[in-house]
Amino acid sequence: MFVKEKNNTDSSNTIRIPAFVDMHVHLREPGQTHKETVFSGSRAAKAGGFSHILCMPNTSPVIDTPELVSYIRSREAAVSVLPAAAVTKGQQGKELTDFYALKKAGALAFSDDGSPVEDKNIMREAMYRAVENEVLIISHCEDKSLISSRLQSPPEAEYSAVLRDCELAENTGARLHIAHISTKESVDIIRNAKKKGAKITCETCPHYFSLTRDDFFRVGTNAMMNPPLRKEEDVVAIKEGLRDGTIDVISTDHAPHSVYEKNQAPEFAPFGIIGLETSFCVSYTFLVKSGIITFERLISLMSEKPKEILGIKSSSYVVVDINTEFIYDVSCSYSLSRNSPFDKQRFYGKILKTVLED
Repeated sequence: MFVKEKNNTDSSNTIRIPAFVDMHVHLREPGQTHKETVFSGSRAAKAGGFSHILCMPNTSPVIDTPELVSYIRSREAAVSVLPAAAVTKGQQGKELTDFYALKKAGALAFSDDGSPVEDKNIMREAMYRAVENEVLIISHCEDKSLISSRLQSPPEAEYSAVLRDCELAENTGARLHIAHISTKESVDIIRNAKKKGAKITCETCPHYFSLTRDDFFRVGTNAMMNPPLRKEEDVVAIKEGLRDGTIDVISTDHAPHSVYEKNQAPEFAPFGIIGLETSFCVSYTFLVKSGIITFERLISLMSEKPKEILGIKSSSYVVVDINTEFIYDVSCSYSLSRNSPFDKQRFYGKILKTVLED
């Protein structure tokens, strides 16, 4: 699973582990390259210990054609960048994309992330289409009818949509991966759906087990994302889901935005934070150092399970220092954006280098 590095001045601290795979990143290209590009985002990924990243299609234009899938695959990158294609054309939730053509062009999964597929019948048809084409659907679970204002997204807006999509997956036999879960009810629903034999996997993000909604008042808009930070009881449930295997993957939902955009009032600032360079250290500090899960379990969540879900084979590895405390400085990030809630915080688990051997 992991080995100590040889010929190192402090080999007790420095170990080699499998490189990570991130199933959920936003690279903003095409259309918003002032926030991020494939190249800059992939450099941040490599600095964070990732060998492969799956980029979401909510760009401008939306990645909903074979030509745009090919465009993403052609861009210069520091790690392997795998495109996800949209479930519906323009992510409008009305008409399905051509799953066959998009898969043939190199799309590794299908998602309307950033926007839920609100029509149940459209989502059901998408799942049948996914079964036919043997592809994975990644669901952004959010019932917008339950959201009263932009800054008020109650837990039921998430978990009611999780329940709907779990039931659809059970009925259609589709492979479903549920993105960025944040509530205790979502954990319970997914746990029960798995017991019924549904082909469901899910992810959470480091901010959902390291921060609560109180941190928004401390940090401001750099702690504002969708779904939002939750109560302490939700954080506890997320940790238990990570511990007992209900949650399969830790992803980042890396969502870069410019300083100008994030400096707006909360009513206008965009949702999302960067996370590629802090994913491991936050996870190691809050989960392993605190005794919630083992180091082996963390490697499964960040490397082994996402590889299994996406069908990736890789021998790339990361060298990390697990015992020396350090301070994260977002100004040194390889990302073009700086919207992190973890700036100037102390962590363990510093990435020293990422070696790509694919």
